[in-house]
Amino acid sequence: MSLTDFKCKNAKPKDKPYKLADGQGMYLDVRPNGSKYWRLKYRFHGKEKLLALGVYPEVSISEARDKKASARKQISEGIDPSLLKQKEKILSQQSQENTFKVIALELLDKKKGVLTEAHINTTTNRLEKDVFPFLGAYPVTEITPPILLQVIRKIEKRGAYDVAKRNLQVCSQVFRYAIQTGRAERDPAADLRGALTQYKKGHFAALDVKELPDLLTALNENKARLYPQTIYATQLLLLTFVRTSELIQAKWSEIDLEGKQWVIPAHRMKMRKEHIVPLSSQSVELFTKLKEMNGHRDWVFPNQVRPAKPMSNNTILSTFKRLGYAGRMTGHGCRALAMSAIKEKLGYRHEVIDRQLAHGHKNSINAAYDRAQFLDERTKMMQEWADYMEGLNDR
Repeated sequence: MSLTDFKCKNAKPKDKPYKLADGQGMYLDVRPNGSKYWRLKYRFHGKEKLLALGVYPEVSISEARDKKASARKQISEGIDPSLLKQKEKILSQQSQENTFKVIALELLDKKKGVLTEAHINTTTNRLEKDVFPFLGAYPVTEITPPILLQVIRKIEKRGAYDVAKRNLQVCSQVFRYAIQTGRAERDPAADLRGALTQYKKGHFAALDVKELPDLLTALNENKARLYPQTIYATQLLLLTFVRTSELIQAKWSEIDLEGKQWVIPAHRMKMRKEHIVPLSSQSVELFTKLKEMNGHRDWVFPNQVRPAKPMSNNTILSTFKRLGYAGRMTGHGCRALAMSAIKEKLGYRHEVIDRQLAHGHKNSINAAYDRAQFLDERTKMMQEWADYMEGLNDR
């Protein structure tokens, strides 16, 4: 006789588990603690097996019977419902574990030996800001082109077209890595070619040489009430014209004040080659002041709030903004300013300045030169550049 909801609801627990049959192998398993489980007993290839159909009353009689009917159909088709359920459970668990964020961080970890630390940090920060909040918890197999496009267009809406493009490229790398490791079958980013807003990429904002005196005056007067460390960092960026990431992640182990050199290790350089920065007497003086402030730490420029980490990458950009140069000057603009000023005012050859900027070589012959080529000339140039800027301060 088939069960009714009344019978199931009023089935009282006993000292030992007991069964209430519903027919065709399905029954309600009533436990001594009062729990009630739907079960289906069946035979597959001559072997008796048991399939869990759910817990009563969360799974009603009608729902349990539907599950029974589905299982019996699978059996008739030569499919073992227990094995199929186990497989689906494993696949579901794998899907939840293989989220976009998990795979993205795994990929970035594997690239640590190939990409610079600065590149890894920048990519991670972009993903954490613009992608992970929306896609991070998604199983990678469930991300479709429309879902991905919606995330990328959020970035475009604030005018960050280059960031949108770069994030899409990184997403594509994550999907391809997931395919290579057997956790996805396709790259939805590939379907978004041509879907992004077209834009003309401009140069980094940089001041003209004639505007340099006013910038130096603004730094010296410090009406913006910047921290001394922030002023020194900006002054050193102008004096050394290294990349912003190379400056803010500088460690005291790289600085030789007596030898008047800063040797940036290869893993921190964009071109993956050790770079020598000759230090002018003015640069040495600034580093000496910083040594008195931060010499007990690893970082030359520790973060003000979390000193175990380096200064934020946005500090320099924020500094120029507070000094009144928003949209007109960036940390990277210091490099363009130095290139044009040293050529125009000091008369140095392009290749000498280019070597100091640590640009990549455009052909294999130039790339074969020793990294310290022009070092004597560069040392002289860096001191003359510092003296030139000091002279502008005296005007």
